[in-house]
Amino acid sequence: MPSLSSSSRLPPPPPLSAETLDSGAAAERRLREAEERLRDAIEELQRRQRSARGLHPPCDHADDSCVANAIGNLCQSFLLSYGVRVGIGILLRAFKLARRQSYSSLLDLKQLVSEKDLIVREEACRVGLLFGGFTGSYHALRCLLRKLRKKETPINVILAGSVAGLSILALDDSSRRRTLALYLLARLAQCAYNSAKAKNKFHLWGSHWSHGDSLLFALACAQVMYAFVMRPESLPKSYQDFIQKTGPVAAPVYKAVRDCCRGSPVDVTSLSAYLSRRRASSVVKLNEFPSIIPCDIIHPDSSSCLVHNANVLTDTFRKTFPLYFSLTFVPFVVLRLQKFMDAPVRTCWHAVTGSVRSTIFLSSFVGVFQAAICLHRKVASKDHKLVYWSAGLLSGLSVLLEKKARRGELALYVLPRAGESLWYILVNRRLLPDIKNAEVALFCACMGGIMYYLEHEPDTMAPFLRGLIRRFLASRISNPGPSSNRSASYTYLQTLDAISKPKLQENNDNGASAAEKYNLESIPGL
Repeated sequence: MPSLSSSSRLPPPPPLSAETLDSGAAAERRLREAEERLRDAIEELQRRQRSARGLHPPCDHADDSCVANAIGNLCQSFLLSYGVRVGIGILLRAFKLARRQSYSSLLDLKQLVSEKDLIVREEACRVGLLFGGFTGSYHALRCLLRKLRKKETPINVILAGSVAGLSILALDDSSRRRTLALYLLARLAQCAYNSAKAKNKFHLWGSHWSHGDSLLFALACAQVMYAFVMRPESLPKSYQDFIQKTGPVAAPVYKAVRDCCRGSPVDVTSLSAYLSRRRASSVVKLNEFPSIIPCDIIHPDSSSCLVHNANVLTDTFRKTFPLYFSLTFVPFVVLRLQKFMDAPVRTCWHAVTGSVRSTIFLSSFVGVFQAAICLHRKVASKDHKLVYWSAGLLSGLSVLLEKKARRGELALYVLPRAGESLWYILVNRRLLPDIKNAEVALFCACMGGIMYYLEHEPDTMAPFLRGLIRRFLASRISNPGPSSNRSASYTYLQTLDAISKPKLQENNDNGASAAEKYNLESIPGL
């Protein structure tokens, strides 16, 4: 019997010609255009039907009432933010007990979460009211504006975000409100710049630099460290305390440095009392008008600047690792509980490695700042306030130890502190008017802009901020259920969107470099 393997084998298909490929691409393009026109026609039909019947656009919370949706989002966001703040406080308290080698007390709830030692209840409530109040009022206002204006436009989003921003009043500290307002202002500027750049309307000089985010961080740190040494009252009290506890130099020494740079008499009595506690008064000569504060006073425990800076690195790492681990681990567990439950060991490992890297960065920051001050005293005999601005600039370059994606986040975190310090100095010198509750108005305006970009141009927003806001804001509407009162055209429109998403995903994969231009973190430089 003859073999049929060779005769029955099918010939390979002929290769597609260029004309066939071009015609297929043209057909797909015409299909997409037809889908776009059909979608626009359906939306226009729905608008006309609603206008004729006097109806408002449908809400996005399925069959729940508007009131129930707003209250549900309020409660869920409140509990989420409250849990994050309390969890961070408990973990920091556990590290504090472990540092005292009181390991048995970790299992004692009276010592771990007692009201005497864990004072976070009021702050956690205020944070919960801030996030929960904004979320609930934003959803309620969106529904109200739909019913009043009979249409859904970007103005609804801006108005709802701006009015809901009044939830910032849950924080009683004006400096914290001002810090948040300036932080959102920096984020809003980031979104506006990304949007303008994507539309080829504006391009910032230097945005092609691969380390522009590091330069921005260094400039912000220069202003912050200058303000800490020369104008500490321009920084929030909590931020002053954090820098003071993290650094190796005592407050009386900073005051002496400040008086020396200003030409004022140094408080010899206070400085002598400090040095006597450190057992260094016998080897240091003090006078009221020194030209420079020597290294023997800045670090009296060690006569060698090199040994002192090495101790600074280790001490800073030991003091700040618990804080970074708490800020990394607790939000990840609370905000991504399902992911943590699926891989707890991997989550803990990522939290530890990320915390170690961030702690090394902060330790290097403190070490470089201290080394720059000591180096200046080795080569100069007169102090100047710009030395501390330059030292802050150099120490800011230690951000290169962090991941590329985190450098932009850190720059936009420190930038509001620098802006707040500059704001205070300009108001103090009467170059800017002192308007009461100006930070509340600024926060409201920025929230309106942020919500606009989140709803209509989400790709212009940093992934971290976009994911965080959606986690709190869209906790109940991220996966809306089907509603029974939807029209047939609405159902068809949703089906059309579902069909288009795989095509858009394929196009995005083929042109990933083009999509990256919307994200500031993916752009080399600013």
